[in-house]
Amino acid sequence: MQMHKPRHAFTALLAAALIAGCGQEAPPPAPKADAPQTPEVVTVKIGSASPLTGPQAHIGIDIRNGVQLGIEDLNAKGIEIGGRKVRFELVAEDDEANPTKATTVAQKLVDTKVAAVVGHFNSGASIPASKIYADAGVPQISPASTNPDYTLKGFSTTFRVVAHDGQQGPTLARFALNTLKSKNIAVIDDSTAYGQGLADNFEATVKSLGGKIVAREHTTDKDTDFKAILTKIKGRKPDLIMFGGIDPQAGPMIKQMKDLGINAGFIGGDGMQTPNFIKLAGDAAEGAMASIPGLPKDQMPGGKAFLEKYKAKFNQEVELFAPMGYDAVFVFAEAMKRAGSTEPAKFLPEIGKTDYQGVIGPIAFDGKGDLRSAPITIYVVKGGRWEPLEIIKPDGGGEPAGAETPAADQAPK
Repeated sequence: MQMHKPRHAFTALLAAALIAGCGQEAPPPAPKADAPQTPEVVTVKIGSASPLTGPQAHIGIDIRNGVQLGIEDLNAKGIEIGGRKVRFELVAEDDEANPTKATTVAQKLVDTKVAAVVGHFNSGASIPASKIYADAGVPQISPASTNPDYTLKGFSTTFRVVAHDGQQGPTLARFALNTLKSKNIAVIDDSTAYGQGLADNFEATVKSLGGKIVAREHTTDKDTDFKAILTKIKGRKPDLIMFGGIDPQAGPMIKQMKDLGINAGFIGGDGMQTPNFIKLAGDAAEGAMASIPGLPKDQMPGGKAFLEKYKAKFNQEVELFAPMGYDAVFVFAEAMKRAGSTEPAKFLPEIGKTDYQGVIGPIAFDGKGDLRSAPITIYVVKGGRWEPLEIIKPDGGGEPAGAETPAADQAPK
């Protein structure tokens, strides 16, 4: 009898195991205490607004490219804000350099829930759009708008990373009178907030310093035939013509000056200091001068590295304001990090406290949202290229930038 006991015991154990297996599932294995947790990734949208079509598209695309490069570099760093990993995303819109379209674009960006906007290029676009952003509490940094009114609306959301025309216009005027020794100056503007604002500041300073304005004419940012205006001006015998406007008008204008035999110098602002101006003007561009907010690009603290990176990415040279667009992205990101939040209401107060060393140099804002330190560079077309001529410091002092200063009567011939 004892020989059968093990078989009975085995059978009983097997039956109990089968019953238990039919009645419940085995518990899942306990998770390892050191299993890696996937961090939460927050997507933060950064808007870019500039003309991406039309005659000023080359400048608007340049800005957008700068913003895109900034976003890509931020994402490569893998930054965290408020303990959460952040991925930045570009939302680019075309404002067509049109004030009405700019407000539509601004509302679209607000509705898309962007955290901040880099834009616009044109002052005439930035100024009306700024109210849309202000009403929504969305911070805006313009990389290019220079009309003083842009930051004089009292909006806490409004900033820029370039000198304004209250600085640029007088700088051009003093250069015309003191360096070029101009005696009879004609002024033309394109009737935009940018062009007319720059020309107004230039004219007012010339008059206040005892200079003579022999003519003041207006065109538009759509015109390309200026012979009637130039013929009228020719009779006033100016030794310098100042143009407030953008390169699609400045290029044909200086070419038509040559055709009419107007032997005067030609000077303008940042809107014409582009490779496109030289392309449009051809040989007539030689000797033309223009100011631009900021240092020469290759003399900016991060300029050379940025120019190389931009060329490698987009297979083209920087047009104008790409470095400013790039830096604006980092100003936003740094404000977010200080606030520990990507919510506009929380990081907006930090933007005004910015103390950032960017590609363009030190960035800090005054109470209006303007740059505290805003140098201006005068350029001249020499040998078919824009060459830096003089750097005007924020305190009004200047220093040569390498090129030989042309005399006032050295007009394009």
